[in-house]
Parts: sequence; C-alpha cells; structure tokens
Amino acid sequence: MRAFPPERIVCLTEETVETLYLLGQEHRIVGVSGYAVRPKRVRQEKPRVSAFTSADIPKILALEPDLVLTFSDLQADIAAELIREGVTVTAYNQRDIAGILAMIRHLGATVGEGAQAMRLADGFERRLDEFATLAQTQTRPRVYFEEWDDPMISGIKWVSELVEIAGGLDIFPEHSNAGAAMDRIVTSEQVITAAPDVILASWCGKKVRPEKICARPGWDAIPAVKQGRITEIKSPLILQPGPAALTDGLDAILAALAPSESTLDDPDQPLHRHLQT
Repeated sequence: MRAFPPERIVCLTEETVETLYLLGQEHRIVGVSGYAVRPKRVRQEKPRVSAFTSADIPKILALEPDLVLTFSDLQADIAAELIREGVTVTAYNQRDIAGILAMIRHLGATVGEGAQAMRLADGFERRLDEFATLAQTQTRPRVYFEEWDDPMISGIKWVSELVEIAGGLDIFPEHSNAGAAMDRIVTSEQVITAAPDVILASWCGKKVRPEKICARPGWDAIPAVKQGRITEIKSPLILQPGPAALTDGLDAILAALAPSESTLDDPDQPLHRHLQT
C-alpha cells in the first residue's frame, strides 16, 4: 500500500463500493466492477474495470491503485495477478451476516473511518435484531430461496439468515453453510417434499421466470405455487454480501413474506409489519 489511508482504491465487487459511498469515502474509488449499481450515480462517476471473474488488468494498473479490493476464491486468479504486479490487494470472503458487518468495520478502519464504520455497522445490527425479535412472536412460513434454476441452487448463509430474521423458515438451512454454489444444489423432489409456503428467487443476474417455476413437474402441489407466492428479488439487493442485503434485500424478503389480503384474518398466518428506521 503506497499510502495510508489509501487514496486510490479499485473495488472489484459492488459491496465494497456501496460501503465506501455510505462512509462518504467515494472520492477514494478510482475503478469499480461493472456490476456496481449502488448508489445509481456510481455508473456515471467511476470507470468500470472488471466483471466478476475477469478483469482488465492493464486498465487497473493504469489507475495506479494503492489498494484493490476483491471478494472470494472466484477472484483469486485476479488477485494473484495483481499481487505479482506489486499491487496491494485485500480479499474479503464474508459468507454470513457477521462477516458482512466485519467487512464494513474493517474497510472503514482501512480508510481511516473506523468510528464511522462502527456506527454504520452497529445501526445495521440493531435493525436486524429488531426484526429478529419481532419474528419470534409470529407464525413462520416455510421458504425456499432459489439462487439459480439449472441446476437448482439454494440460498447462501447470509440469505438464509435474512429469511430467518424476516420471519421465515429456510427449508434448506443445512445447505446454506456451503460457500460454493455447487455444494448447494437441490433436487426438485427435495423442494416438493419440503413444501415451501413461499418461493423467493434471484437468478444471479438473469430475470426470474415464475411461469417456468410453476411448470416444473410436480410443483403444482407445492403450497407456494398453489397460492401464487413466488417473488423475484433482484440480484443486486440480495446476492451481494454488503449493505444492500441488510437493507433493501431484507425489506424485499419482508414484503414477500407479508400476508396477502386474503390471509389477514387467518390467525395462523404471519403478521409482519415493517419497522421504521
């Protein structure tokens, strides 16, 4: 690292971009992932230098970064190439809510805004605790979260945790601990047997097709399909392990789990209401 705090940061995933903007440190960012969309103005303000598993190394080097931020083993080859070029790289690997909060605090300290980052993370944590407490008093619908459709991949740990905080029961909690998507593959028969009341889907960058979900053999017997409770949650809201998931991602889950008008008088249905922040 050429300077402390680093003055020229390249972010190869979107959650560190959003975190730096929330900390008022966006002036340090000199390059971002093409998937960075939060806040909206980032697409006009910062040059795009990477996808997720590929990056324009010469373009990154031309920006003369003090620090490059990466995420997970999927960007290990990019990180290694930059390190060989003498670039300082920090690789985050958060897979649960505790890891997301730790990333926010660590990144804040890295840019000399440790106290502000602590306040930001503490605020997120308090809000999550409030919803989790509310959920303890309510009936929990069974939830299947689908991260991909072919093969069918269930939700990662932070998604499973958010479903539980929102008042749902993840039907595949044992799979959520697996960081690798291929270790979270489920079968159609497993989903049918689990009989989820709600299906949430976020197909990692492509539009969810509820009609395709409904047309799967045997799925007409699933309560969520019979009741039309299939909801898409946009990937930038829930599949990036950062502030978006803890805020708008959680809100999207809450909205999907909220009872329909036809169930408001049913005492066995969950009665979620959004908390004011």
